[in-house]
Amino acid sequence: MQFHINGFKPGDPDLHIASANYRKAGDPLPQTVDVLIAGSGPAGLCLAAQLSKYPHISTMLVDPKSGPMEKGQADGISVRSMEMFQAFGFAEKVMRESVWINETTFWGAANDKPLTRQARVQDVPDGISEMPHVLINQARVHDMFLDIMRQSPNRFEPDYCLRVKDLSVDTTQTQFPVTVILEHTDPTREGQTITLRANYVVGCDGARSSVRAAIGGALHGDAAHHAWGVMDVLAVTDFPDWRKKAFVRSQSDGVLMVLPREGGHLVRLYVELDALGENERATDRGMGAQDIIVRAQRIFHPYKLDVKEVVWSSIYEIGHRLTDKFDDVPTDQIATRTPRVMLAGDACHTHSPKAGQGMNVSMGDTFNLGWKLVSVLTGRADPALLHTYSAERRAAAKGLVDFDHKWARVVGEKAENSGIDQTDGLPRVAREFVNNLPFTCGLTIQYEHSALTASSAQQHLAQGFDLGKRFHSAPVVRLADAKPLHLGHCVEADARFRLFIFAPRGDSGAPLGEVSTLCEWLEHNPDSPIWRHTAPGEDTDSVIDARAVFQQEFPELEYGAMPTLLRPHIGRYKLCDYEKVFCSDLKQGENIFEMRGINREQGCIVIVRPDQYVGHILPLNARLELTEYFSAILRVRR
Repeated sequence: MQFHINGFKPGDPDLHIASANYRKAGDPLPQTVDVLIAGSGPAGLCLAAQLSKYPHISTMLVDPKSGPMEKGQADGISVRSMEMFQAFGFAEKVMRESVWINETTFWGAANDKPLTRQARVQDVPDGISEMPHVLINQARVHDMFLDIMRQSPNRFEPDYCLRVKDLSVDTTQTQFPVTVILEHTDPTREGQTITLRANYVVGCDGARSSVRAAIGGALHGDAAHHAWGVMDVLAVTDFPDWRKKAFVRSQSDGVLMVLPREGGHLVRLYVELDALGENERATDRGMGAQDIIVRAQRIFHPYKLDVKEVVWSSIYEIGHRLTDKFDDVPTDQIATRTPRVMLAGDACHTHSPKAGQGMNVSMGDTFNLGWKLVSVLTGRADPALLHTYSAERRAAAKGLVDFDHKWARVVGEKAENSGIDQTDGLPRVAREFVNNLPFTCGLTIQYEHSALTASSAQQHLAQGFDLGKRFHSAPVVRLADAKPLHLGHCVEADARFRLFIFAPRGDSGAPLGEVSTLCEWLEHNPDSPIWRHTAPGEDTDSVIDARAVFQQEFPELEYGAMPTLLRPHIGRYKLCDYEKVFCSDLKQGENIFEMRGINREQGCIVIVRPDQYVGHILPLNARLELTEYFSAILRVRR
């Protein structure tokens, strides 16, 4: 983490100096905004936290509730989301507060045999990520996004007790073309409306999204037709795996899932209840917490469950549904219009909580969208870039919905259909769980070939950095201070591209070497993407952040001999940035070149998008291809 760049500032480095004219609580609502976000769930807050860092982008977040969430709803944080949290700067805080899921167990009862543990599985495969799979109250995740917003230059706070009632887009207007009607939900002002105009609207307002309805969107798919109960409890039990994630399948009373929660005592139970009729809703049954408890006690038999306190509970049924498009531009108008209204989270895809992906994929939606909006609104990119949001995230959501449809059936199948397989000794649900671990870790999303994701022609240069997938971090040592760290942690949520230069064997950064020659071209040549896409007066690394990784141990390299591109002078005082050069962590035996299959003779360039996904892999001498990649995404600014 860097601070004091523009002068010494005491106190909390996360607390930015306030803008002169930020909007305070109680101030009148603005007449125009750059971005209006509907809904303060994980998708809306993830987007708001990104935009809050840019004081010149006016953003407003509305929610019909009277205040922030305190408990309930989602809980699971995949390793991919933890990697994303690292980019925001609060992964360590989540790791400290949360419960880590290290092992998942599977219990079953069939053929009149008592409930027994049938299998135990490592929850996160070795080497898949440096991050753990954790469980934590969704409200705490909200709090951490809200902290980023409150500490931003605009001291950004949501506007509660407001919802989007309707909106319309005037395609003939270039500035603030979206007219939005907001409705008050506070009992003292219920039904009163106010109208404002926005450049962009993002609907993160749930499965019954009014934003989606306003642009003519609809969710398509099937209904669950089965009621499930969920409750957070403080309880006394003799069930042995109360502090592990566990699937428990009784012989005749259904299935439940045990999910330990943060704090050492709280536990969440997902409990199968009753099948529903074709047109029946779970609420029609009038079931409550006591019904969930009774069914859970029957499933746990012969183990005892004495619930002392129900912290939160809900009865739900969720189908598997997906909307046609994640923005307001019809397919036949993509060439002539750019998006003005986008959808994210449950507003465009719904699924069961059994795979623990709902909150994770929703945040993934707006992590993808955030840097694109920033790039457009700061003039770095053409508005056509926003077309890539629907193209990339709808494909990701479809993969989730298809997976969840199959997984929900496996979890809910009857005991007689879930016997032990003789080849591996695992019940079907455990075997499917193992096979699906990369998916539930959030690591299987692979964006297809596009302007943002190049073809795989040069994949052989870095076989462990899959094109279109998230950048798989690995340990390195920072040269300037010999600090061991993870290379992927350089990718912050700041809308910048990262250009990682992996040096060929023997290259020490000396003049006339391949790294030095490339850096000289990147810094000074008018065809260089850094030169072309960085506006006059901006820091050299403000749009494309170049860093280098060498194969030698740090005592063999000299920081002062590195190319000046890797020792940029930034900020008000033009202080040197000492954090651009790394080397292999040979002392710990964790050589990034070997771990990620990087060609040690040739080296390579790995371009990482602002959302941590690999955009391109190139040889060190591929000047034209490097220019062409960024020219297809960013505007020429000098």
